[in-house]
Amino acid sequence: MSDFTHLDGDGRVRMVDVTQKNPTVRRAVAQGFVECAPHVVAALRDGAVPKGDVLALARIAGIAGAKRTPSCCRSRT
Repeated sequence: MSDFTHLDGDGRVRMVDVTQKNPTVRRAVAQGFVECAPHVVAALRDGAVPKGDVLALARIAGIAGAKRTPSCCRSRT
């Protein structure tokens, strides 16, 4: 694994300059699991949560976070 550019001679992880790398199209898929009590599931399903439609808010937050991924993952050097 000595040719792996993200490791230094001692095997420690290091930053790699990718400024000259051509952009590539990538796709990522994420999955999660939330476990909660049956009465919480019922409240979510029935729209009975006092603060509103939390599932819609979670979808919006996920989309907003995904859209910001390129801006927060750029090198800050």
